[in-house]
Amino acid sequence: MSVKVTIDGIAIEVEPGTSILNAARQIGGDIVPPAMCYYSKLKDSGGKCRTCLVKVSKGSEKDPRPMPKLVASCRTAVMDGMEVQNITSPEVIEARKGIVEMLLINHPLDCPICDQAGECDLQNLGFEHGAVKTRYEFDRRTFEKIDIGDKIQLHMTRCILCYRCVFVADQITDHRIHGILNRGDHSEISTYIQHAVDNDFSGNVIDVCPVGALTDKTFRFKNRVWFTKPVDAHRDCDNPKCSGKVTLWYKGEEVLRVTARKDQYGEVESFICNTCRFDQKKTSDWVIEGPRNISNKSVISSNHYDFIPLPVVKNNPVLIEANKEQFERDTRL
Repeated sequence: MSVKVTIDGIAIEVEPGTSILNAARQIGGDIVPPAMCYYSKLKDSGGKCRTCLVKVSKGSEKDPRPMPKLVASCRTAVMDGMEVQNITSPEVIEARKGIVEMLLINHPLDCPICDQAGECDLQNLGFEHGAVKTRYEFDRRTFEKIDIGDKIQLHMTRCILCYRCVFVADQITDHRIHGILNRGDHSEISTYIQHAVDNDFSGNVIDVCPVGALTDKTFRFKNRVWFTKPVDAHRDCDNPKCSGKVTLWYKGEEVLRVTARKDQYGEVESFICNTCRFDQKKTSDWVIEGPRNISNKSVISSNHYDFIPLPVVKNNPVLIEANKEQFERDTRL
């Protein structure tokens, strides 16, 4: 049995228990709320950042009353007959603007030197919903950079406490060494013993971090992401838990870094081990599948991917542009 939910005027039937966020993802397009802490591959994630707030204008067919406050779409299950507003609600847009301002209170404006620049969720969110300037007049909190393992550096000043790396360590690795220390505005991701994070899947905390708080020391400051070319590849990994499916980031003929493959929402499709990530950086180590399909709205695609129009519209500039936009939406509208 399925339930019907309407999001921004678009109706869809989903399985009972589906969250509003995942229902919106099944529709696709612009109506999908942003998410900085929710990760579909990680159990119990979500509910921390509040960027996915939506307005429930109708609770259900049985109880059509609207919910009195905005709700986190990643933590709210749909009900039959529910009606939800996301981008069609000025209240939601204004609230999201405030959430972004809150996330940027302590986050440093060091995008020009941050390795995450060009593929940063917070950067995209700030561009779409951020204010021109902050109202915060106090000193930002700062932390010293520390190494949590021989391949991972933690720059806690950039952290937004999304807890993704903690969930990865709990659910993907054999044991967790790092976590949240202290309380309130003194909370921080850290470990009591530096260099202690050494399990086989620890590198995945880099991939799930939505900002530049956890970075790959083997790639740090080597290049800007938009100067590299991502290529899909795979290998038969000896670790049974590792998929062996990765993205190689080339600069010329050199592999600068190896990451897990991510879907359109920036979530890892399947986690990889540290051997594939850090030790296999030769083309001969991999079976090359071809260039990674990158959205042409992403800065990563700069000078790498050209849109090839369909033959039937090749001579009509208006239709070429319309097709280009429609292909980019990846929506069922």
